[in-house]
Amino acid sequence: MQRLWRNPIHWLTCLLLGALTPQLAVAAGLLTPADGSLPALEIREHHVNVVIEDGYAITEVDQTFYNPNDRALEAVYSFPVPEKASVGEFTYWIDGQPVTGEVLPKQQARALYEQEKAQGRNTALTEQDEYRTFDSRVYPVQANDAVRIRLVYIQPVHADLGIGRYVYPLEEGGVNEERAAFFTYQEHVQEAFSFNLTMRSSYPIDQFLLPAHPQAQIQQQSGQEWKASFANAANSGSNGPGVDEERQPQPATPSAGTAFTLDKDVVVYWRHQQGLPGTVDMVTYRPQGSDRGTFMLTLTPGDDLGPATQGRDWTFVLDMSGSMAGKYHSLAEGVRKGLNKLPPTDRFRMILFNNQARELTTGFVPVTDTNVNHYLQQLESLQPSGGTNLFAGLKTAYNGMDADRPSAVILVTDGVANVGVTAKKAFLDLLEQHDVRLFTFVMGNSANRPLLDGMASVSNGFAMTISNSDDISGRLVQAADKLQHESYRDIDINISNTKKSDVKVRDITPQRIGSLYRGQQLIVFGHYWGDGVAKLTIDGKVSERAVTYTSALQFPATDTRNPELERLWAYATIEDIQNKMDYLGHDSDSEDAIVDLAVEYGLVTPYTSLVVVEEQVFEQQGIQRNNKARVENERAARQDRTSTPVQDHRQDRAQPAFNGNRSYPSSSGGSAGPIVILLLLVLIFLRKKRYW
Repeated sequence: MQRLWRNPIHWLTCLLLGALTPQLAVAAGLLTPADGSLPALEIREHHVNVVIEDGYAITEVDQTFYNPNDRALEAVYSFPVPEKASVGEFTYWIDGQPVTGEVLPKQQARALYEQEKAQGRNTALTEQDEYRTFDSRVYPVQANDAVRIRLVYIQPVHADLGIGRYVYPLEEGGVNEERAAFFTYQEHVQEAFSFNLTMRSSYPIDQFLLPAHPQAQIQQQSGQEWKASFANAANSGSNGPGVDEERQPQPATPSAGTAFTLDKDVVVYWRHQQGLPGTVDMVTYRPQGSDRGTFMLTLTPGDDLGPATQGRDWTFVLDMSGSMAGKYHSLAEGVRKGLNKLPPTDRFRMILFNNQARELTTGFVPVTDTNVNHYLQQLESLQPSGGTNLFAGLKTAYNGMDADRPSAVILVTDGVANVGVTAKKAFLDLLEQHDVRLFTFVMGNSANRPLLDGMASVSNGFAMTISNSDDISGRLVQAADKLQHESYRDIDINISNTKKSDVKVRDITPQRIGSLYRGQQLIVFGHYWGDGVAKLTIDGKVSERAVTYTSALQFPATDTRNPELERLWAYATIEDIQNKMDYLGHDSDSEDAIVDLAVEYGLVTPYTSLVVVEEQVFEQQGIQRNNKARVENERAARQDRTSTPVQDHRQDRAQPAFNGNRSYPSSSGGSAGPIVILLLLVLIFLRKKRYW
């Protein structure tokens, strides 16, 4: 058998596509009776409106449910936590009027909810279930009546090799079997479903794509403005309510339309026009009369990273736990296809783990027909069982690495460690001890994204999220392109005043930037005082050579266009604090800092919750309606932006900071078509730091 090292893209694509296998997709975004013995509420309407503009996305989810039971009940609404999303609005309609929740410390919010529930009054509560879901409780849902709720969240949007990506998560993920069983009652929208996305881009876009939803209607209004939408048959005559349009719940009458099943993420791609330059862009917000402003800085480097050409040793770390049943043999076939693409000068080893870890091979073995067939036969004869001791699998892999050769470790798991060492800090310590870089695909909405992101960050690698609805081969093209090139490392950003201004910048987040790979954008938030021109200096290293880029930044005295930046800054700062606690240990001061930020900026966190009560109860409890005022301000700003032209936020047009145009994919990976069902797995690539 002839083996040629054609391209890492081909090898990666064969590995992942060879691992495809059917699995039950579990719907989310459901309102279900807290008493599981009762029939589920019907989802009468589910409308999603997304606006992507100025470097971030605003997602509004508006749902109407109907209680077919003959008594009032408490219901639970669950929604997967989107990546880097800050939930700032949860609205519950009471007596036909929308009431927006306020953020309180978690225990205080729960106590108020239980108090109002005991009194038989209308109330709702939104809590964060760690990294998994936002769970909201609504009481009461009256017999044979409808209830309406609205959830709004904000998240920054990156471009990767000139390709932007947005995901509306609907799949619960199915990792937790008890939770999966709970959420299989009702997953169909009975009357009306709509998804509407509006894109207003500072830079021209030449293509839009929804790979898992070919029925979507895509309209190009200009090179910088696009729309994408689809709806079920029952709602085919309407695109649903607009972002700011108020809608009253409809009478609970049967519909003859086709129900829409909430079992598939909505993934949207857009591709920037070729030939765009590397740029420095900045969006600001500073209310009239305020001393302090907020900014979001986006760096898109030029394409000046050279190729990395060293060969590798490959270590496969494979999950043999019970959750892999039904997926394992397809996984083994994917490993076979991957090995068959390696050149004979490479070596491989295999490590299996469930409750414990063991090595299938005896150290590294050459990539020959005999070795590949021998170990694949052993692999295919095994049956998954037991728990997931992820730490043991990784530790075994690291202990066997050859310091004289660049190495890659491919870990296949759902990323949910439940046996042995499970603390995030232990995983971070392990990576630091072995001085490796980690590259991870985070698969599914229930994967432990904070753990996998944290491991990638501390090792100066990168994490890439993957949905079942992604164009998988396209995502692999992006990942492999990064692995074939050098990276920026030891990045430091400094913003200083000039003789012409007294601008001062503080509270920059993230505090630790680490590395930046080919085609990646870097987004930084911060506060500023004063106004005028400041100097931006970006220092870093590529291999062993130092690089420096500079630009002038214009900070305005007043800018009311983007109030959402305040929440985005607060969310990024909370992430920084949480990451420090994961590494250094939890302490009360850090938790208090998170609570203070979350309450001030109206964010749901593991320590704070959104509670909805009747307006007079807010007043009786002495709860300031700060979040209500913030929501109203943000809605007014969004409405104003719809009637103004697309904004140009580039800061370095007169004197470009970067050399040459931005990076685009160097190879074409093709399209895998609509990917509906995908093996739940994680691929992690590790390499010795000195080779990058």
